[in-house]
Amino acid sequence: MRAKLRRTVASVTAAAMLAGCVSTQASRIGVDDGRDACRAQVVALDSTGDFFGEDILRGAAIGAGTGAIAGGLLAAATGRRGSDILAGAAIGAVAGGIIGGTAGYIQARQRQAQDQAGLMMAVGGDLRAENAQLDRTQLAFNQLVDCRVLQAQRIRNDVRGGRLSRDQGLSLLSYQRDLMRRDVALARTINEKIGTRGAEFDTAIETIAPGTKQAVTGARVSQPQPVTTRVSAPIRIRPEGNAPQIGQLNAQEQVTVRPAEGNFALVETSSGVRGYVPASAVGVRGLGSPTAAVGGGRGQDGEFRQLAATNIARRDNFAESVQNADRLAQGQGFELAG
Repeated sequence: MRAKLRRTVASVTAAAMLAGCVSTQASRIGVDDGRDACRAQVVALDSTGDFFGEDILRGAAIGAGTGAIAGGLLAAATGRRGSDILAGAAIGAVAGGIIGGTAGYIQARQRQAQDQAGLMMAVGGDLRAENAQLDRTQLAFNQLVDCRVLQAQRIRNDVRGGRLSRDQGLSLLSYQRDLMRRDVALARTINEKIGTRGAEFDTAIETIAPGTKQAVTGARVSQPQPVTTRVSAPIRIRPEGNAPQIGQLNAQEQVTVRPAEGNFALVETSSGVRGYVPASAVGVRGLGSPTAAVGGGRGQDGEFRQLAATNIARRDNFAESVQNADRLAQGQGFELAG
């Protein structure tokens, strides 16, 4: 019976691991019809998502395996036989997968580590790898959004210059909007995977360095405030001086604002344009470095907290960039008069 249970556990665990893998590139981003000038950027973004899709199963697989064993043993202990034990194992696998998704990773690392220093080093190494991949994913998404925005600008310029008719321009902008919506759907899927992995890391971070998550989140979260702008400034798609412009902020304009990364502020105009301007243009201070929220610190603990803070900030930044791109696709980003 134990051998049968072990075989069932292996089958259930394998099923849990394979459940999220039934996906093809064509189903995610469509077939290349030769019309999309941003196709290379779409493929690049999709490729970065593979990392999160594959590795996210680590914690869930650990939890599913232990949960299946617990469920099967519980059924056996209560005097059940045969199919009841197998059902118990399957139920345990589902429950264990839920637990393992957040606790399985740190529990596995704790079993591997010889002491707290070893645990901190192991998780820190995983955070560095995660941060590097988050940077690649963010860059790929930035380049894709830039390409879409620039394509829309070219179409508008061609209509203004008489190289395209109004109807042609509207048709091409509609096509670009549809593509952008698909891009956002892809990015949202990747962000969900990042968030699931992020829950694993948050559990590990709280176990090793309690209070880090709360400190970073508390420093970054603020309610939008109404302000009157000081000077005119270009509104950009992300908090970078060379990011594509998506609007124009006028002097003495009424907007809502909250601090953003670096020396930027996130503004929303009365017409619904949402993007980034220099913080000085609206009289606020930027958030600066995410590590400021956890302090400089010393030694391994301080280094770990700073590493964890940058991981939390990267995840938040990507989620916000997806949200902003979605608003752009739904709003004025692909209108002829934009």
